[in-house]
Amino acid sequence: MDKERVKLKVLGFSFNQTQTGTYGLVLAEELGKRRLMVIVGTPEAQSIAFELQHSVPPRPLTHDLFRTFINKFKISLVEALIYKYENGVFFSQLTFEQNGSVIQIESRTSDAVAIALRTNSPIYTTENIMQELAVVFDENENVLSSPPQRSVSADAPEIEEDTIEELRLKLQAAINDENYELASILRDEISKKEDSNN
Repeated sequence: MDKERVKLKVLGFSFNQTQTGTYGLVLAEELGKRRLMVIVGTPEAQSIAFELQHSVPPRPLTHDLFRTFINKFKISLVEALIYKYENGVFFSQLTFEQNGSVIQIESRTSDAVAIALRTNSPIYTTENIMQELAVVFDENENVLSSPPQRSVSADAPEIEEDTIEELRLKLQAAINDENYELASILRDEISKKEDSNN
């Protein structure tokens, strides 16, 4: 394993969706301009977006439950490390500490990032991975704090003519129903309307 490591921060989501049902999570080099993109699924993207936006779902998501569990048992997450890239997949490892004992657990990268965000734990990768896979984004690159807006599906309510107040009511209802994909669409529409009003 590469000993030289690079500290990362979660920048957001790339506007360019590469595959249906997946999103590009952008991790930024903390002391540089390189960016690493990790493809994550819709549920994982929504979980990360909730934490980035400091939103609270009506009931705890799996990553919230995990944070509560390790806090109750006084376990600390020392770090999340993205240590390998193979056949299109990033491999990650979580390092935990409890009463002086250290244990490392294999993790999906999306889970590692979601948990590290919730515990304010550092995220690292190797210099080798950055050299092979990182890119330097254009200054005007669209990076969002929530997954990019999808086109409204046929079963989603018409929202383009709604007022901001009506959209907020629909957003709250979607969150209460745990329909996070619709909630994401509604939140994006609210932001778009608020921006156009400014």
